[in-house]
This record gives sequence, structure tokens and C-alpha cells, in this order.
Amino acid sequence: MLIRYKKSFEKIAMGLLSFMPEVSDVKMLQEIIREYDSNDQWNLFLWKDEDILGAVGVRIDGDEVVVQHVSVNPSHRNMGIGKKMIERVTDLFEDYDVCADVATESFIEKCGTGRPSSQL
Repeated sequence: MLIRYKKSFEKIAMGLLSFMPEVSDVKMLQEIIREYDSNDQWNLFLWKDEDILGAVGVRIDGDEVVVQHVSVNPSHRNMGIGKKMIERVTDLFEDYDVCADVATESFIEKCGTGRPSSQL
């Protein structure tokens, strides 16, 4: 189930986002979380089964929703969680064109949903 990020999940979200190769250090993680907290155009969601296993972050840019972060706990990868998160984001933002940024492009293509952003 996809749930909206809230401050009480900050450490879990930071831990999940730290698995992304583009996120290089703690300061960068803190900046990313701060942006999700303060920018209404940035939305972070967490995937919860029994535990929180994944995170997906999007940015609303006009009529597009750009998937900019996707991460799944390494011990739960290759189980379809990432794809389910993208499908739920696509459902949630059905009035938008869901696309990928440079960091998530190959994963989005692998999922067969969304497309590369025309803005990048």
C-alpha cells in the first residue's frame, strides 16, 4: 500500500533514499527530505506491507508528474514492489502525464509505465 510521507517516517525515508546511487551523502539526503517537507510540488510516498519497504518521490511540473526517486529495501528487491509503487503513483496522478527524470528513466522504462520527461 502506498502511503504519504510524514515527518515521523523521516529516518526510514532517508534510509531508503540512501540506496539510490545518485544520493551520495547525509547532507544530500537531508536536503532532499527538506525539499519534500517544504515544497508543495514535491511528494514523497512510502510502500508499506507489514513494514515500510520502499519509497517513491515525484515532482509536479506543469501537466507532468516526474518520478525523481525510487528505492526499495535491498532485501525486498525483484519482488515487484518498485513497479507497484509506480503503478499506484500513475493511478494517484491520473490527470497528469507520469514521466521519469534522468535518475529513474531506466527503471521506469523497465516497468513499462511512464516515459522520459520532455523537460530534461
